[in-house]
Amino acid sequence: MKRVHYTIWLAFVLWTIMFSPFTAPYVNFWWMMTGSALTLSVLATLFRPGWWREVKWSLSNILLGIGIAAVLWGIFWVGDKVSVWMFDFARPQVNSIYGMKEGESPWLLAILMLVLIGPAEEVFWRGYVQRTISEHWKDANMGAVVTTAIYALVHAGSCNFMLIMAALVAGAVWGALYRFFLNRFAAIILSHSLWDVAVFIFFPI
Repeated sequence: MKRVHYTIWLAFVLWTIMFSPFTAPYVNFWWMMTGSALTLSVLATLFRPGWWREVKWSLSNILLGIGIAAVLWGIFWVGDKVSVWMFDFARPQVNSIYGMKEGESPWLLAILMLVLIGPAEEVFWRGYVQRTISEHWKDANMGAVVTTAIYALVHAGSCNFMLIMAALVAGAVWGALYRFFLNRFAAIILSHSLWDVAVFIFFPI
């Protein structure tokens, strides 16, 4: 478990640097996110080799991944409308998240999220952290809950309530899917990648 602790703290540091209003202006968010996600996925592979045996590509997994991404986008669309109605700060905070893509090539960002960032995050958070915590505590439910909470909290340095809640909701969906449908890990990975691209590039909310 020490290795999991170390990698989680590393994630906290990297995500804080990327998102914190005090440090974010000094780094290129997208290249740091790509590098951070890849670094964590490499560590996950070193510390828990063999996770790729859980990734089984098939037509059903591809279709399921597309469906999960579409449903999750719908959840966020509804959540956005409710949040804007309830909180005055909601829309400005959401706009600040979208502001991170200004000046960048949308096609380059789409490729990074689809091929690198999305898959790497799932390999680390679900394939390594959630799996290891679940096995250590012999409680898959607790593993999903704890990992989801940590996944949300690593975004706390952003001081952006909407971003933290977005991570909590998305993390809960992917965590629950990994908990109950481990044989669908390929679909979960694909859904994360497709949702990233949809919500940030092609169908922003």
